[in-house]
Amino acid sequence: MSNAAIAEQLDVLSKLMDIFGENSFKIKTYANAAYTIKKLPQNISDMTPEELQDLKIIGDSVRAKITELLHTGVIGALETLKLQVPPGILEMMQIKGLGPKKIAVLWKELDITSVGELEYACQENRLMTFKGFGQKTQDDILGKIQFLRNNAGLYLWKQSDDAWQQWQPLIEAAFSGHMIRPVGLYARQMPVTDGLELITTAPVAAIHTFLSAHSFDNIIADGDTTLSATDAGGITWKWHSCPAGIFGITALQHNSSEAFGEAIRKLPLPADATTEQAVFEALQLSYIPPFLRESADIASLEEKAKDNNLITTKSIKGIIHSHTTWSDGVHTVAEMALAARAMGMEYIVISDHSRSAFYANGLSVERIREQHREIDSLNQQLAPFRIFKSIEADILNDGSLDYEDEILGLFDLVIASVHSNLNMSAEKAMQRLLTAVANPYTTILGHPTGRLLLSRQGYPVDHPALIEACVAHEVVLEINAHPRRLDLDWTWIDNARSKGAMLSVNPDAHAAEHLQLIRYGVKAAQKSGMSIANNLSSMPLEAFERFLSDRKARKGI
Repeated sequence: MSNAAIAEQLDVLSKLMDIFGENSFKIKTYANAAYTIKKLPQNISDMTPEELQDLKIIGDSVRAKITELLHTGVIGALETLKLQVPPGILEMMQIKGLGPKKIAVLWKELDITSVGELEYACQENRLMTFKGFGQKTQDDILGKIQFLRNNAGLYLWKQSDDAWQQWQPLIEAAFSGHMIRPVGLYARQMPVTDGLELITTAPVAAIHTFLSAHSFDNIIADGDTTLSATDAGGITWKWHSCPAGIFGITALQHNSSEAFGEAIRKLPLPADATTEQAVFEALQLSYIPPFLRESADIASLEEKAKDNNLITTKSIKGIIHSHTTWSDGVHTVAEMALAARAMGMEYIVISDHSRSAFYANGLSVERIREQHREIDSLNQQLAPFRIFKSIEADILNDGSLDYEDEILGLFDLVIASVHSNLNMSAEKAMQRLLTAVANPYTTILGHPTGRLLLSRQGYPVDHPALIEACVAHEVVLEINAHPRRLDLDWTWIDNARSKGAMLSVNPDAHAAEHLQLIRYGVKAAQKSGMSIANNLSSMPLEAFERFLSDRKARKGI
């Protein structure tokens, strides 16, 4: 069982306890444990009882619940509470911003026990008479219900990738005499997928036998050549069987956006091709990989495909945006630095949370000075590898940053991010962002829209105006590589590059293992054909140092 699955059970337990008005200390204990466990680098289910006992970040009651879950597959107290609520209450808990106390009011005062009933009640203005439920709240709930429905049956790219990495050896061994490859949204490296889609020369009967033998559920035939099924992790798979002679043509069809597919079909496609590369050769075109096939402008995509400087994970020279035990990270500054160096990086930027992020143990001014003394000492020990002093400074409600200029001046660079009061109008969001961007100490704008894929819509942003402001004030736009963020979205990277913006693929790492998240940001950036020249974290150490010092000189700070 994954840490995420364990955390989910504890989180649901805390919320149901809150709905029933149980002890607030216990509720907070389970909620905090869920938050902490999600960030642990080691898998709890792989720990021995002794190792679990030694895990000091959780208390005895949480440890007992985890042990019960790992041994029996359930938490008894949670199952008891589930039996006391209508099933629809659990679905309502998935609506972001609708907390347990409001759900309790909806259930106990209005007898609303499902998302459908809640939607109808909002449309009929039935929430207006209850404290805390005004027109704005009703409209917000309706928007989030629609968001929830729009994202049903979708997965993060990482979830699909994890499933493919898990099953690939077994699948390739089972179908060793056949061609097989993943296609569709996963192959196109879309941030969100509809599961996994495969094409193979194996017959449908063989596919069905494999799925049945490996406990796939909901095996459904769609015509004579397609099967869909669900794996134990809940990922939907779609398998297409096709003859070897048209394998390449079939792959091209499944690996192209609608716009690219229409454009390529206007060309004289070969009747047979066993690979996609053979199709492009027959058309006398350079091979365009699936992740670039998002427009009808084939000539432009060819140029991007031929760019030898296309960003890759190997082209990342430094880790920018990482957290340590000084705030809400799992590992120390030294451990993060050593992990980055072991990856072949030349430097790491330590950017713990600022003081307003109390929930993340944000740094007071005195703790900043203590951390900087530690970094100075480590830099002497680890040279020529370098640790840069940074902070992820909260953008406050008025757009100012979380410290006075005197303190901001202590850092090598500042990442400015919005973490609070996310439910904003477009006007308010832009006022906060533009004010922060205009601050001379802001070096990088972190996760510019605040979105969490499949979980939370970002605040409304005027992207062209924000990009222009970043260019004007020499502020780098982050491409946050966390698979649930991937923010700035890849669809705006070309626009930013054309305006002369600098971008930076950053992992937002909260543990040493999270440094590897850089991979997902690179995958997203590749979709735009982004070059290493546009990526700050691709700068070697000397160039990065020069970038920072030159910018400070121009800003007079």
